[in-house]
Amino acid sequence: MKSVDIDQIGQLPGRRIEENDTFLFRCHPGVACFNRCCRNLNLFLYPYDVIRLKNSLGISSDEFLDQYVDFVLRPSNFFPDVLLRMSENHEHTCPFLQVSGCSVYPDRPDTCRTFPLEQGLLYDAALRKNRPIYFFRPPDFCLGRHEDQVWTIPSWSKDQEADTYHEMTIRWAELKQLFQTDPWGREGPEGPRAKMAFMATYNMDQFRDFVFHSSFLKRYRVKSALLRKTASDDAELLKLGLAWVKLFLWGMPSKSIRPR
Repeated sequence: MKSVDIDQIGQLPGRRIEENDTFLFRCHPGVACFNRCCRNLNLFLYPYDVIRLKNSLGISSDEFLDQYVDFVLRPSNFFPDVLLRMSENHEHTCPFLQVSGCSVYPDRPDTCRTFPLEQGLLYDAALRKNRPIYFFRPPDFCLGRHEDQVWTIPSWSKDQEADTYHEMTIRWAELKQLFQTDPWGREGPEGPRAKMAFMATYNMDQFRDFVFHSSFLKRYRVKSALLRKTASDDAELLKLGLAWVKLFLWGMPSKSIRPR
């Protein structure tokens, strides 16, 4: 998900779609390009994507990150981007692509279920808050855009069961915006605080152990209802992790967590 300034909107590729605008799209095995979009991708994985995928595969966060992820630290940012590692074959296919389609379809990443739309985050200065924006941007080879099924953003999101994904991705994007400035100082982006921030956002197994088996709860007061849920619910634990990173790095307390 991109963070966009209002003066950049006209420069972005694709057709901007408002909530009640319509677009045509249908992807199915009958279109000649079926699965072609699942090749040679720069597919960003957001924290909730990793939760759903590692749980779908029945592996730990560590195992998933080791087996399926590449990390890219760009000069203009101070937190690594997490990308799905493509297969080492001549087409560089998605590792979850099979002849019949996606093998993790019920737990596919946010980007996949939002396609053919791309989602961004626009800061509204008048309201002093971020709001999502969408662009219709299928690739040129996509034949699904010539089908006759009509969608709006809400109907497409409901059909793709994307609402929870969008909510969690927006939470992440709002935190990621803060990393446009350097919070690390001399430690650098590979120092101990950076590793802890990555753990709290992308490695829920390690973060849960940190919360319940370190001095964490002696140093931070966590809302009791949230804490109970985090013992077994990775999504609730991620919400805590995102709030904690804001507090840990920028001193931004929230209703869910405060220093003792």
